[in-house]
Formats: sequence, C-alpha cells, structure tokens
Amino acid sequence: MSRWREHANGFPPLLKLLALTGAWLERREGSRYYGLAANQARRMRAAYDRALRDADVLLLPTTPMVAPPLPAANASIAEQFVRASETSPNTMPFDATHHPAISVPCGAVDGLPVGMMLVGRHWEEATLYRAAYAFEQSSK
Repeated sequence: MSRWREHANGFPPLLKLLALTGAWLERREGSRYYGLAANQARRMRAAYDRALRDADVLLLPTTPMVAPPLPAANASIAEQFVRASETSPNTMPFDATHHPAISVPCGAVDGLPVGMMLVGRHWEEATLYRAAYAFEQSSK
C-alpha cells in the first residue's frame, strides 16, 4: 500500500471515485465523520460482544441476496457503486468491529450459491473453523 500512488492511474473508475470522495470529505470536514464512524463502530462492537456472551458463534446470511448480475461494461458509476455495495451490508460491520467471521457455502438458489456467515468472539477464530468444518461435514 505504501506505493499505491504509482499505480493509481490503473485503478478502476469506481475505486478512484471513492478515494477522491474520501479525500474531499476529509479536507472539507476534517476528522468529524471519521470520529462519528469510530464511535458507531465501538457501539456495534459492544452490541456484538453482548450477543456473543451467550453464544459461541452467530449465524447470518453472508449476503442479503443471491449474486446479482454484473453491471454492463458501459454501466454508469452510480450503477457500479450500487452493484458493488448491495451485497455487503451483512459483512461490513465486522470490518469495523474486527470480529472474526467466515463464510461457508450452504446451498443454492436458482443455481446461484448461498453462503452462511459465522461470526465469533475476538481471538477465537479456532471456534469458527471448528463450526465451519462441522457444518461442512454434516452436509456431505
């Protein structure tokens, strides 16, 4: 990552837009929104920690839908953004809370794969691996 600027011209347009938007927002608002997001992440982390007091793992759908069609090659940046972000609301919170999570294939809908996501306590990745393995073995 230290030399990303050397390769920035090769980034896809959507990535460039997101990077420029972040830089613009930081210049305009300073760290205000970063601080708000950090505070929200702490609240989410505490909520998931509470849920995991009584459970070894949490089970969620990895995505709220089956895979949508890829946008056309000439799709607008807006459509590309929607397609890129619509499948990740279930996984994104754990990018902020840092809870370990794993997605395991668990079926199909109309020939498209469906995943289940297991989320665990901090520093207990081994529990997730055991649970994922147990599910895989039970579904053979």
